[in-house]
Order: sequence, then structure tokens, then C-alpha cells
Amino acid sequence: MIRSAGTQTTDTNASVQQLPDESAVSAISAEQTKKLFVLDTNVVLHDANCMFRFEEHDIALPITVLEELDRFKKGDGDIHFQARQFLRTLDELAGDVMSGQGASLGEGLGCVRVLLSLPFRRAQDALIGDTADHRILKTALAVEELTPDQDVVLVTKDTNLRLKAKAFGLVAQDYNNDKIRHLDDLYLGKRLIDEVSSEAIQGLFEDADVKASDLPEIANPVANENFILRNGSRSVLAVFDGESQQFRRNTCVGCFGIRSRNAEQSFALRALTDPDIRLVTLAGKAGSGKTLLSLAAALSCEQDFRQVLLARPIVPLSNRDLGFLPGDAGAKIEPYMQPLFDNLSVLKHENPGSRELIKQMLDEERLEITPLAYIRGRSLQQTYFIVDEAQNLTPLEVKTIVTRAGEGTKIILTGDVQQIDHPYLDSTSNGLTYVINRMRGQKLYAHVTLEKGVRSKLSEVAGNLL
Repeated sequence: MIRSAGTQTTDTNASVQQLPDESAVSAISAEQTKKLFVLDTNVVLHDANCMFRFEEHDIALPITVLEELDRFKKGDGDIHFQARQFLRTLDELAGDVMSGQGASLGEGLGCVRVLLSLPFRRAQDALIGDTADHRILKTALAVEELTPDQDVVLVTKDTNLRLKAKAFGLVAQDYNNDKIRHLDDLYLGKRLIDEVSSEAIQGLFEDADVKASDLPEIANPVANENFILRNGSRSVLAVFDGESQQFRRNTCVGCFGIRSRNAEQSFALRALTDPDIRLVTLAGKAGSGKTLLSLAAALSCEQDFRQVLLARPIVPLSNRDLGFLPGDAGAKIEPYMQPLFDNLSVLKHENPGSRELIKQMLDEERLEITPLAYIRGRSLQQTYFIVDEAQNLTPLEVKTIVTRAGEGTKIILTGDVQQIDHPYLDSTSNGLTYVINRMRGQKLYAHVTLEKGVRSKLSEVAGNLL
């Protein structure tokens, strides 16, 4: 069905100036209580199941979207997987997506239909160039004009296209299914509690567990949440055990020659070295110690794992792909992996005795640094797996990584949700934010937000002022 739609492109373009027949228009506007969401290609490439996220409302796909997806059918990247999955799902729907009635998406859901190119003459002079984005926008504008009683919404992750749509008076919005509402709502993994009873603090100092009922000042603690408890000049670091529903003192101050410089780093090291926690996320600005702490914890626990694997997504700078860089594949990816090698150098300096261990692990390939794209298809058994710059991953990419965890594997995701290099992600929709929001409260998961920079005074001042 989809291929036949693609083969009709020439005829469709030839009839651009013809209005759709009345039956198609009446079908589109049959139920005025329903909205019609027109999807851009980038929404499909972000989430192959996006059609099923709009409840009872109808979905419209401009024919241009199918034409663009044809370019993404082949390849090993996440967007190629999304394109293939979406096309298969669309092909398997019962009903004719090319008809005015469309194909049903299932019980309680709306219908999906493919819209041929429709004329919108007011846009001809305003939109320069016959680009895919402009054809999608013109189709959405034409549908809105033909069905004035129905709410038509263009859904795209392209900010510029949303602005163009709004300039024509068309409602346009981002794809919000996997977003949190506000970044301020994001779970921090830590809390400061003042005026805690002196008995509770004394009990924690004596390494006695404190029941949640003995600390009524703390409302709704979740598993592995960290606390700074204060009473006057006394304070203690504690973590909430979701299994026993008790608070325990956090005594982790360092590992592998790296000592924590603040409470946040102490919380992070405890989670990174706790064998019962299998997924850890560390968020924080540049210079807060996310990657260094993760590497130190990994090397301190290396005897418990077959391999320590370090990976990061490759995000080309200045729109220049890897093919522009000189050398073979190894030489091309080396600049992107250099930050991880820099952190290994710091560990060698802080713990001179580690030089031989790190060299031996590299030689035996028990310590491996690789681009994240090379992870697809691998089986991760008994692996300490660190994913750096996870804020540049989509929610589905993070899900793909975490679900690959085999027996005995521990996964660490680090990143700064304020530094997004992906064109269609932001601080509320990236994969790292998605995991933090969804995994909160799970007993095998821990999160810490590192807010204090420790790289240098210059780095701290620059991060705050520049």
C-alpha cells in the first residue's frame, strides 16, 4: 500500500491544483469534536509508534512524509529503524490509508490517512523554494482551509517549521509524548532537610538504621533518594533504602584515588559502587565530575565485571559529518573519544598505582572506549557500561541501550540536560531526562544531580557567567 502511494507521486504532483473530492473533505470533517494532527517526518523518525499517542484524535500524513521516509529505509541508525518500523506498522493497518475515511488505529483511537499534495495559494509567494518542509506545511494549511470547523494541528520537532506555521495562523506544536512538563519538575535524587531530630542524626552516626516513621520531616522518600539531614551545626548524609523503608548513613568518601569534594559526589560514588543498583544516572553541568567519578567507580569495581565499557554518541560539529575528517575509521572517531581518555589520564595522575592496571585492561580489551553507534547488536553481560553525553540520545535510543543489559551488567548514564547538540531534542525531551523521570523510585535505580563545579575556579565562574 505504501509503495503504491510512493509510485503515484508523479501523478499527485501533476494534479496539485485540483481540490480533493467532496467525500474526502467530508470524511475529514465528519466528527467535529476530533482534532486532526498532521505529522512531520521528524516526529516519525523520533518515535515509530507516534500514531498511537494521540488518543481518539485523527492522524494525517502528507504524502511528502512517505517520500522522505523512503530515504531512511536503509541504514543501521536509530532513525532508519524508526522509519522501517513505522512503514511496516502503517502497511499492516486494516483499511485504506489513501481513502478519505482512512484506516482505524484501534479501539478508542482515531484514524490515519495519507494526504496528497493540496494547493494553498496564499503560501506560494511567502514560502520560497519547493522543500519537503514547505510541502508539508502547505498540505496542513490547505486541509485547515478546506475544513474550517475542525481543529488542525501541525506536529513537528522542527522549531523553524513551527514558527512558519504560526505565521500563517496554523496551530503547531512539538511532539510532547515523551517530555516532562517543566525542567523544574525533574527529580534531583537529593534533598536538604533542616531541623531533623538530634536522636535521628545521632543514630545515623552510630550506623544504626532509622525508620521512615522516625523522620516525619521527610515526605514521600523514594528508593535510593539521598538526603542531607541537619540539626543546628550537625549534619549527616543518608540514603533511603526502598527495601527496608529505612534511612542509612552514607559513608562513601572516595574510590580509586578520587575523593568526593561535596555531598553530591559522595552520593554519586555510593550509587556507582553499590552492587544492588544496576542503573545510575548522573546529571550536571560541565566540570561537576560526572565522567571522572563514573570511571573511578568502574575501575574500583573492575574485579566484579568482565569488562568496563565507555561509550558516547558522536555528534558532528558545525554540520560536518565524520566523512570529512582525515584518516581511517579509528582516526575519525578519536577526537570524539578524547574526553574519555582525558579522564583516564586524571585517574593515572591521582592514583599512580593504577597505570599498570589501566594499561593491562586496555591491552586485554577489558577496558574499551568506543562510539555508541558500535554498541548496536552487542550482548552486554557482566559489563560496567558508562554512556557519556546521554542527553544527546532520544528516549528510544536510551531504552534500546538499557534493555540490552544482560545478567550482572550495570549501566551509567551521564550528561548535562542543558547542553543539547541534537537538533530535535531539548532539556525536557532528551533520553537522559526521560530515564530520570520514568525510573524514579525503582529499587535498582539511583540518580544524583551534581550542581557544583569542581574542575577549577575558572571553570565554575565561566559556567555561571558566560
